[in-house]
Amino acid sequence: MILSMTGYGKAIATFQDKKINVEIKSLNSKALDLSTRIAPLYREKEMEMRQMIQQKVIRGKVDFSIWIEKDEVADAASINIELAKNYYQQLTALASSNNEATPSMTEMMPIILRMPDILVKQDQTEILSEEEWAVARQAIDSALDALVDFRRQEGEALAKKFGEKIDNIEALLKSIEPYENSRVEKIRQRIIDGLKQIPEIDYDKNRLEQELIYYIEKLDISEEKQRLTNHLNYFRETMAEPEGGQGKKLGFIAQEMGREINTTGSKSNQAEMQNIVVKMKDELEQIKEQVLNAM
Repeated sequence: MILSMTGYGKAIATFQDKKINVEIKSLNSKALDLSTRIAPLYREKEMEMRQMIQQKVIRGKVDFSIWIEKDEVADAASINIELAKNYYQQLTALASSNNEATPSMTEMMPIILRMPDILVKQDQTEILSEEEWAVARQAIDSALDALVDFRRQEGEALAKKFGEKIDNIEALLKSIEPYENSRVEKIRQRIIDGLKQIPEIDYDKNRLEQELIYYIEKLDISEEKQRLTNHLNYFRETMAEPEGGQGKKLGFIAQEMGREINTTGSKSNQAEMQNIVVKMKDELEQIKEQVLNAM
């Protein structure tokens, strides 16, 4: 079964007052190209996250994000009470030393709140616990599973598309046979008719037969047809292999199919046969475009 390199997975988990969000997107790429956006609290686990992704994603351009949403009340900054008191004491002392009236805390609060380090964010001292990491890890696993399921569904659509195109090429290849069988006699007759138009020339009929055989052998496409048929069957067999990792092999097979179709076209000296070859090339080109997205 084919897996597509296009996919999307998302998972959300909760831990205490936090909502942990994990999102994974992937597109086609020749190798695994992984970029991450990780919340500061989880950065110490980045290598472990990368290993988790690499185990389930072989190829593709992957964007991985994990971020935290907190309850607004829990996320609010706290006032450093002791520091606020210290600032107030210093400001009242300054006022007294200048014979000014001692201001109240209410009057000084707007000034105190603008002083350095008066507001403290809880996450400045937050430490990742094993319990929280276990929840986050489960969310990553869930997002990865969703990504793989998405890729599998896209892969099934790709496999169906490939099957249709392979069947079309096979049918077109068979449609060449009537023209192939009749062209030998047409070539023979055309040469004989040409010779008859030159009555003063006498020719050796045995030698003519030998030359015709040589000429026809050069135009024979039996081997190309057989090799193309083998490639079509091999393409189908490769699609049926265990899921993942067939993309490059399918690309190589498609290249070989192209060589046989091109050789068939170069040996086809009939308009009908050449038209069929053009149709085969069109079907193959659509396979080549889509095979870039197969993992």
